Amino acid sequence: MRKGFSRTPEKEVATAAKNYITPDGLQRLKDEHRFLVTRERPAVTQVVAWAASNGDRSENADYLYGKRRLRQIDRRIRFLTKRIDAAEVVDPQAPRSGRAATHVFFGATVRYANSAGSERVVSIVGVDEVDLNRHHISWMSPLARALMKSGPGDTVILRAPGMTEELQIVDVRYERIPVEKFSEPPGAEAAPRSARRTPS
Repeated sequence: MRKGFSRTPEKEVATAAKNYITPDGLQRLKDEHRFLVTRERPAVTQVVAWAASNGDRSENADYLYGKRRLRQIDRRIRFLTKRIDAAEVVDPQAPRSGRAATHVFFGATVRYANSAGSERVVSIVGVDEVDLNRHHISWMSPLARALMKSGPGDTVILRAPGMTEELQIVDVRYERIPVEKFSEPPGAEAAPRSARRTPS
């Protein structure tokens, strides 16, 4: 079976509004949101208040940096809130039957071979979960789109900028896709340096 993949701009815009995500990916977004709201933002707010009490704000580096950091935090919180609210969770480990169990859909881990016989394995995840080091690719990427709805033995055509490649589907499976957990970023204001620790 040979398949190509095409999508109109209107469908692409409509599709982009959906935020498909795995349970682990959603948890990571929630952990970061909670960290920013309950720890990072209050800590930076305290620094800004302290800096504001020191006099001329126009030349107060602590105050100016703190206000800029607060704007960055607030933008990130708004972004995370929208992503979490729009999340449509798909558990790769959930029981499946029929084509949904044997063909490529969101959450699939796919082994495929190129025309030279070289094999590669990718997992199809949400746009907030992409991790190329772990071979986790967005469901909206050209590769994922080419693989979608195919099954073992199918041949698909990958059309990406500057290239067209024929791929053979070797195996499709559904299993937990481990997403790297959120960890406190270096330089966070949330706690004194001596008290900071990275969540396990």
